[in-house]
Amino acid sequence: MIKAIDMSGEWQLYMDKSCKAKTDKLRFDDTITLPDTTSNAKKGKENKRRETGFLTDTYKFEGNAWFKRSLVIESAEGGKAHLVMERTRMSELYIDGEKCGSYDSLNTPHIYDVTRYADGGEHEICILISNKGYPTGGGHLTSKDTQTNWNGITGRFLIEYTGSVGLEDIRLFPDIRKGIVTIKGRADSKCRLSVRAESFNTEKTHTPAQQSFDVGKGAFSLSFDMGKDFLLWSEHSPALYRFTIANGDDKYEYTVGMRSFSHNGQKFLINGNTTFLRGKHDGLVFPKTGYAPTGVDEWVRVLSISKSYGINHYRFHTCCPPEACFEAADRLGIYLEPQLPFWGTIHEEGEEGYDKNELDYLINEGFRILDKYGSHPSFCLFSLGNELWGSQKKLDEILRAYKKHDNRHLYTQGSNNFQWRPVQLESDDFFVGVRLANDRLIRGSYAMCDAPQGHIQTKAPSTMTDYDSAIRPKSPAHSAKASGDGTVQIQFGTTMKTVRATDADSDFIPTVPVVTHEIGQYETFPDFDEVNKYTGSVKARNFEVFRERLKKAGLLHLDKDYSECSGALAAACYKEELEAVFRSRLLAGCQILDLQDFPGQGTALVGMLDAFMDSKGLITPWQYRQFCNDAVIMARFESYICKAGDDFKAHIELAYFRPESIKGRECDVSLTDSNCTKIFSQTYTIGNGSNYFDIADIAVNIPKTDIPSRYTLSLSVKGTDIQNSYTISAYPECSLDDVEIFTKLTKKADSYLDDGKNVLLISQPAKSKSIEGTYCTDFWCYPMFKAISDMMKKPRPVGTMGLMINNKHKALGSFLSERFTTPDWYDIVTASRSEKVNSSEVEVIARTIDNFERNADLALVYEYKKSNAKVIRLCADFNKLKNSLCGRWLIRQLAEYAGAYRKGAASN
Repeated sequence: MIKAIDMSGEWQLYMDKSCKAKTDKLRFDDTITLPDTTSNAKKGKENKRRETGFLTDTYKFEGNAWFKRSLVIESAEGGKAHLVMERTRMSELYIDGEKCGSYDSLNTPHIYDVTRYADGGEHEICILISNKGYPTGGGHLTSKDTQTNWNGITGRFLIEYTGSVGLEDIRLFPDIRKGIVTIKGRADSKCRLSVRAESFNTEKTHTPAQQSFDVGKGAFSLSFDMGKDFLLWSEHSPALYRFTIANGDDKYEYTVGMRSFSHNGQKFLINGNTTFLRGKHDGLVFPKTGYAPTGVDEWVRVLSISKSYGINHYRFHTCCPPEACFEAADRLGIYLEPQLPFWGTIHEEGEEGYDKNELDYLINEGFRILDKYGSHPSFCLFSLGNELWGSQKKLDEILRAYKKHDNRHLYTQGSNNFQWRPVQLESDDFFVGVRLANDRLIRGSYAMCDAPQGHIQTKAPSTMTDYDSAIRPKSPAHSAKASGDGTVQIQFGTTMKTVRATDADSDFIPTVPVVTHEIGQYETFPDFDEVNKYTGSVKARNFEVFRERLKKAGLLHLDKDYSECSGALAAACYKEELEAVFRSRLLAGCQILDLQDFPGQGTALVGMLDAFMDSKGLITPWQYRQFCNDAVIMARFESYICKAGDDFKAHIELAYFRPESIKGRECDVSLTDSNCTKIFSQTYTIGNGSNYFDIADIAVNIPKTDIPSRYTLSLSVKGTDIQNSYTISAYPECSLDDVEIFTKLTKKADSYLDDGKNVLLISQPAKSKSIEGTYCTDFWCYPMFKAISDMMKKPRPVGTMGLMINNKHKALGSFLSERFTTPDWYDIVTASRSEKVNSSEVEVIARTIDNFERNADLALVYEYKKSNAKVIRLCADFNKLKNSLCGRWLIRQLAEYAGAYRKGAASN
């Protein structure tokens, strides 16, 4: 490029919702400063709706937006001129009333040749942008659930001038084995190119010799010698080169990283070294503007936050980010995986539902993405879409075409394709899914409509689970069968879909790296103060409605406690979710959903960060990196609860993906009581290994005590930041023989109350007056999956979000309790049905947090006055609790508080 004319500034605006206006009938009645979106500029009619399933675009507009202004287009002086809109929707360009073409890419710049108008004179430029009637659904690129279906022009908006010899389709292919960068492109006539490269983004410097090449008209391929000691790019050392390709004064700049991203059949390799993908989902959620930023600084800010939480990988859900994201990821060393903007079924020609125009569009869009962004080293992986069904033959055909065109990336058929019936295609370089057969699960949580659910939802808290036996099973697993007509019902976005499928192969064993898809999804309660952060045209009116609902339920005063306590449980669930991934030695990576909240699809507040990527105060980056990093030290043990006097046993292991050797380092392991007294301390030397190290097996006798005790198991590697910790609870044995417990209020109980004696009542309330107890917080969000379960005629989710506990209440005595759910409560919660109460009439001691749609006033433990005394109520099955160490201890504390010790006591 020789020079550019900035086209930003004030433009006339006409918004045609009907999409029927002709160019000679346009009524320009407003102005807008471009680049911007009509919504962010607050143009058009205000939208008064209060959406509850997603954020409200208060200036939502879908239709044709026309932009017009007069501009002097400087002479091209024998060269070429192109009008560039970096990111927009479907566009048409008119100059002096003459149509110059149209463009429909949703992911790459719209570029128009305007050379014939580049004569130094003034011209009327009119641009039509339409966000209605896309050639494909668009996924999260156009979704109301993410960045909104905006209309406008964002990013670079200019006319670029190039020299008399046009260079097009330039792509750079690094080869670290040969030490060269192959430069491919096209020239419209003979020329001599000068190529220069200079390192940056690194303390070391390296400048290869400048080289010149004579090229002819048409396609060319040049080999640029990087010389000796060139610098490699990776997450640990993101060294970059700035390539300048010049034809006289006409210069083109590209960012290149010398890297190889490959796999060995099981793990990903960066420059031949094993790496593990610690990924997050991204749907281009930017609530301040409603569209993705095109400035590098904002992407550096966002990606740096993720990296501070141990993330090294981004999977873009049915979208591709702007180039600024690739540039920021290049600098920070983050591995990106864009996807085609598609979430649906790929049909072959002749099949019902086949849409040639849509399929051709998607395939071409993929080539455009590869050509535009493929030279960035951070662009490591590419996917055909999200949860696709349909023709495996066609999917593989598309993969083959992409791989033939561009070998710089690894490719996959999509994320969680064929769901219960996963397959590996011939051209797949890696596999992304949530299960390998119906019961071969590779993540810790699932929606009820996708049951069976995961171990975090169905088993007592433990650190024993890994997914190796699911990836390489010793015996065949069970597979779901298609219905008689060969169809199956699936969850599809926020609704249900019936697709045609064949029975799965229960013996399916991938021979490529396996990445577990959208792990986590642990819901937290809203923090209503977040509403104040929505200062643009996108508003959190869903939060406003939820706040009003909670107020109507008489529980608004608990909102902060709900948010903090549900968040603490969610953080504990994420810790186990991610450690299970790092314990799985046959996994190659994970993609969490999500580090940040997802403001759509029912409002899924599943992040440790809010939608703005700001901390919710639930966990620090340092705490999160203990279980999500390039080195994670862990302990495997059966339970967080042990009996005082018994041995606590654990296996200590390390997952390690750093370039420097860890062999010979010392690992400290200790178990400390609440007084900071070490009851066990040992140092171990880390021995041979590659990425997984078995460090030690420990057995520690827990002291016998009269009351429960807390212990902290601490792990650390000396001289590094590698550390982790676990809280273990030890309970002495106790008897309930002298405790009088009532399972219903009998005449005897009433007589006690009349005499001023408290009564301990332990039983499950009637189903009509209670909600089932479940330990794990709700998956994704209750409104969405309740509706989907109803559509699929499957059980509804429980929909609760853990406990909020008055842990200072005397009734709990020495029972070990925080304000939020901990493993001590597992047996109690799973034996319970929390009762719907009016908390203005009772004193709630342990409360179950309900979701923001239902807002039931739920009590697990409460007390109330009756006659001349109190009833202390535990809403659980006594027969189950009496077989639990924690259950017995809680009952004993409640009995002591109630004074329910009586000679010859028995259950009533």
